[in-house]
Amino acid sequence: MASLPQELFEKLPKTDLHVHLDGSMRLSTLLELAQEQNIAFPAKDEAGLRAAMKLGENTGSLVEYLKAFDVTLMVLQTRDAIYRAMFELCADAAAENVRYMEVRYAPMLHTRQGLRLTQIVEAVLSAAHDAELEHGVVTRVILCGIRNISPESSLQMAELVVAYKNRGVVGFDLAGAEHDHPAVAHSEAFKLVRKNNINVTIHAGEAYGPASIAQAIHDCGAHRVGHGCRLREDGDLLHYVVDHRIPLECCPSSNVQTGAVEDLPTHPMKLYYNLGARVTVNTDNRLVTDTTVSKELHLLYAQMDFSLDDIKQVIMNGFKSAFLPFHEKRRFLETIGDELSRFTDDDGAT
Repeated sequence: MASLPQELFEKLPKTDLHVHLDGSMRLSTLLELAQEQNIAFPAKDEAGLRAAMKLGENTGSLVEYLKAFDVTLMVLQTRDAIYRAMFELCADAAAENVRYMEVRYAPMLHTRQGLRLTQIVEAVLSAAHDAELEHGVVTRVILCGIRNISPESSLQMAELVVAYKNRGVVGFDLAGAEHDHPAVAHSEAFKLVRKNNINVTIHAGEAYGPASIAQAIHDCGAHRVGHGCRLREDGDLLHYVVDHRIPLECCPSSNVQTGAVEDLPTHPMKLYYNLGARVTVNTDNRLVTDTTVSKELHLLYAQMDFSLDDIKQVIMNGFKSAFLPFHEKRRFLETIGDELSRFTDDDGAT
């Protein structure tokens, strides 16, 4: 049987549940904004900036990988720039048939020029709304605390989540450097969010071991786990995640680039899938990782031993795992299930 081209995976309806706004800009926009704002970058053209930021490269560690955000955040300090970045991200997702997306970011990282936190949140929500009208992709927002910043700042982000519940913000996340920055230190933020019946997802088990996943689930109340690469190191916890249908937000290419896994063929996602875990596939950062959801799905097929039927199930897992009200999720599942059934190994779509 002939191998399936990436074009097929671009046609599949899909989700992206783990994607960072400040890591998913267009490279051309990054340069244009720097010029408009008179900001000096390490390079003045796309090729030079791509090399300087190590876009799509294996950086060897999460800390090294995160250095690219120092560049993107330089230009994301005005309302217009934030709006543009979000609108273009939604447009790019829609262009590859992403139907539902949850974009995450930390508003506190966009205040260098005096923007109020509410202005930042509303710029993102406005862009998501306008992009849905123009491009059709349904987009919701997750606000992040940062592990390696203060627990007080995370509580402030959690307060924003509560304030914008039912207005487009659907969850709270804890991102940033994992090692030596335990999630439980930010417990007040998680308590506030859970008290208000809001969804929680936490980066865990990427740069630190399965203990961070256990802490995310048992101490912080995570409903989903971001990455979870090292879950395989604790079989008992792995089966707990499977049994309790706790979704894993897998980002294969990103995990290789941060050194969380050695390469794609040894990525644990297929093991998790075979054991019955609710795995989803995501970009993490379209710019920094140099990827799309379609590319990640094609890599599952080409390098990670997923069949097309397996990939259809992974896509359905994405919709099942969305931070959406049940009735909205059910409508998606009915529609998407019918669409996916028309794609085959023989000709892509019948």
